[in-house]
Amino acid sequence: MNADLDRGLTGRQIVRSYVQDSLRSTGRRLRKNWTGYFFLLPFFLLFFTFVILPVVISIWYSFTYYNILNTPKFIGFKNYLDLFIHDDVFMIAVKNTFVFAVITGPVGYLASLMFAWFINELPGKVRAVMVTIFYAPSISGAVYLIWTILFSGDSYGYINSVLISLGFINDPIQWLADTRYMAPIVILVTIWMSLGAGFLSFVAGFQTLDKSQYEAGYIDGISNRWQELWFITLPAMKPQLMFGAVMSITSAFAVGDITVALCGNPSTDYAVHTVINHLNDYGGTRFEMGYACAIATILFLSMIVLNEIIQKLLNKVGR
Repeated sequence: MNADLDRGLTGRQIVRSYVQDSLRSTGRRLRKNWTGYFFLLPFFLLFFTFVILPVVISIWYSFTYYNILNTPKFIGFKNYLDLFIHDDVFMIAVKNTFVFAVITGPVGYLASLMFAWFINELPGKVRAVMVTIFYAPSISGAVYLIWTILFSGDSYGYINSVLISLGFINDPIQWLADTRYMAPIVILVTIWMSLGAGFLSFVAGFQTLDKSQYEAGYIDGISNRWQELWFITLPAMKPQLMFGAVMSITSAFAVGDITVALCGNPSTDYAVHTVINHLNDYGGTRFEMGYACAIATILFLSMIVLNEIIQKLLNKVGR
């Protein structure tokens, strides 16, 4: 760049020269490694078609009025203004989603990490059984429906039946219809369901650690298991920690099916109404796709911002 200035080139000529050099350099790399890029091409096409393109289209539709039947009509930021100014239910959904995410995300993440750490210390066969037990809920589909039996609002529900038989209550409690109990139950079930892929990645991370690092750590002054975890284990597991964080963020913000299965849609006084429920309402019931895309865009951007924050926090592990 300084050499170009010394030759007396204008700013436009410098930019043009830089772009031309970059294109030539890219062309040389493509010609040199064309076989590698050729094998990557199918994945790139699939990724672009099913990930990047839908996101771009969704963002575009968020600035339109689109009800599937008519051609999308550009309306600028009206959908976003309506969401934050006129849609009271959306603000309730944002509050509920934030509360669920703040509680279920960190608690589920730390619980998965601690359980994986403890289970890793068990003998091989016992460890395999415990991993299966903890991972089973995440691969069992709608297994959370068992909680509707536990918290059924009649005397046949297991919780009500036990409490009545012990004399703590006289009449059944409407666990899944009373606003005092709905949110805690949804949080409990969500945390239980979150012990899934993140937990499995942590177990795999513990299994791949180099044991010689611990010997070197004790020589350097590591004196207990907590220091071992913080200064050796967690820094060596940063890829697994990042994967678990992404899964926790996704599951925390994507709470929707559980609330519908347990408390119905809409829930009593929108007590457990989440952004996903609001998105499904406008996208799957009312078919106001432009409005639904605006909700999806806000949720998408929130996840990206939170992911960046989590990544910066994880970079401090072991320091």
